[in-house]
Amino acid sequence: MNNSGRFQGVDCTRKGSEIRTGDLVGSFERFQQSHCVIEDFTSRTLAVIPSDFGRLYYVSSLKNAATGRYRHDGLVQVYSENSVQEALEQCHEELFSRILETPLPEQERDLRKCLDRAGDAFWSVVDTWRKDKSFQIMCPEALPSYLRDLFGSNLGALLAIFSSQRITLDPAS
Repeated sequence: MNNSGRFQGVDCTRKGSEIRTGDLVGSFERFQQSHCVIEDFTSRTLAVIPSDFGRLYYVSSLKNAATGRYRHDGLVQVYSENSVQEALEQCHEELFSRILETPLPEQERDLRKCLDRAGDAFWSVVDTWRKDKSFQIMCPEALPSYLRDLFGSNLGALLAIFSSQRITLDPAS
């Protein structure tokens, strides 16, 4: 930049509104706000859930199936509703991706850890999910069908493994 406010032939003396920095500033502020929500949510809420499947299930339970909107009363008391929506959607997608990127044997251990928390309802959940595929609610919105299919295939296989071990395996072990 030289003394005239020009940088290699570009006039840098224009006001922010003339070069649309307001849009950039607004985007950056939304990004920062969303980052704060994610940090708060993951450190205070998700950190106490001991499995990725458990965290995924919890985040998906915050989403209204009819509207596709997430609801977390504690977060909206502190942050804007739009920031909460963006952050929870991002967390949902990230958790989902993390699970799909995990090798199947590790997914099995993680899902068992998640279902173990159901206690006596362990086998009931396994049987229900095998029959009605209601675990599909854990899939984020706008998901490509092949990822939804992969998730369903993996969960179906894991639930079949659990069922085949039912006679010899105590869910608390």
